[in-house]
Amino acid sequence: MLDVTEKQLNYWEKLRLVAPRKSGVEKSYDFRDLITLRTAKQLIEKGVPAQRLQRSIIALQQKLAEVQSPLTELRIRSNGRDVIVERAGVQLEPISGQIMLNFETRELTEKVRMMPQRSANDWVALGVKREEQSASDAGPRLAAEAYRSALETDRGNVDALNNLGTLSYEEGNLGDAIALFRHAVELHADHMLSHFNLGSALEELGHDEQARRHLRRAVQLNPEHADAQYNLAFVCDKLGAYVEARRHWQKYLELDPDSSWSAYARQRLAYEK
Repeated sequence: MLDVTEKQLNYWEKLRLVAPRKSGVEKSYDFRDLITLRTAKQLIEKGVPAQRLQRSIIALQQKLAEVQSPLTELRIRSNGRDVIVERAGVQLEPISGQIMLNFETRELTEKVRMMPQRSANDWVALGVKREEQSASDAGPRLAAEAYRSALETDRGNVDALNNLGTLSYEEGNLGDAIALFRHAVELHADHMLSHFNLGSALEELGHDEQARRHLRRAVQLNPEHADAQYNLAFVCDKLGAYVEARRHWQKYLELDPDSSWSAYARQRLAYEK
């Protein structure tokens, strides 16, 4: 529900950020624990080291003796470096005790609601957002994690299958990409993009007949998809099916006459006259 690993939970428990109830080897968490864990996770993701968060909580409990669970009883934020606490309209840095800024506030318990479990589509949206926003090398990895979470929730989610397959393709893992695209086609026989992706990946590995079959299906499902027309024409050329190739080169140029690939399409048409 919170996307927290068992390793993280064990570490935070050692730091006493959260104290689950134990029965033998089993642990359990109540609603307040979930709020605590979500708050800790958000602060750590914003750059607050877990050990600094621990020191801040200890400082808070020493300064505010009546507060037993700061992460649930107070509104706690981070400015990217320090933990900032809002209480009774005052913003405080707990370790130094410095008052930061006055502003209107409400207690965390009045505002926070338990995070609902993400749907498969929510995970896909998160993956797309990570791909779009992250300029670092970690972007594709984080996006892939989101798509895998989507598939754990819904094994047949067609967008997750195609997006994860595309990331695998871009990383050069053609075998993984083909497996994901093929699974998408098996589950969603009329999904154009799945056939297009599978056909394109199969062509990369030299499986031209299989590639043509899926690219033909993609074009049948959406004749206006320029890239599908181009890739099908290219595969037909490789197979010596020049009449069929010519038809798709012409359609491609109708759809996308000014692209960087249009010159090659015109070359092929001139050659096949």
